[in-house]
Amino acid sequence: MMATLIRLPQVWVLGFAVIGWLLGRLVPVRLPLGLDLAGTFLIVAGIVLMIWAALIMRRAGTTVMPGQKPARLVTWGPFAFSRNPIYLGDALVLTGIMLAGHAVLGLIMVPAFILLANALFIRAEEAMLSREYGADFAAYCAVTRRWL
Repeated sequence: MMATLIRLPQVWVLGFAVIGWLLGRLVPVRLPLGLDLAGTFLIVAGIVLMIWAALIMRRAGTTVMPGQKPARLVTWGPFAFSRNPIYLGDALVLTGIMLAGHAVLGLIMVPAFILLANALFIRAEEAMLSREYGADFAAYCAVTRRWL
């Protein structure tokens, strides 16, 4: 069970959010009201982006599960501007949680999550896509950035 859970990026986001929140409690900073609202907006935007990407993948008949062989290379919808919109959504949610929770010190968890996602998930997924879709994936990478 634990081995399955650590393969889910959202479990890592939750862990990073808890650590970030705790760091934020070490050095509490009251943010201006606008940043509170910006944090809430980022949470909602991240969730919407993840749902949109998952729906596009489902419509394309491919998996949303990290590490599973994709049935199709998806390059439209949110995948037209980011090769990893679900991970981008995770990062937006994590940023939003830190801002909305006044956990300024916890914002260091956002780049930490991005580095972890690249190392644990994205590189392996991109290698798999490269093996499966060769020149098509290379062409996609040439015009679409990994994050933004």
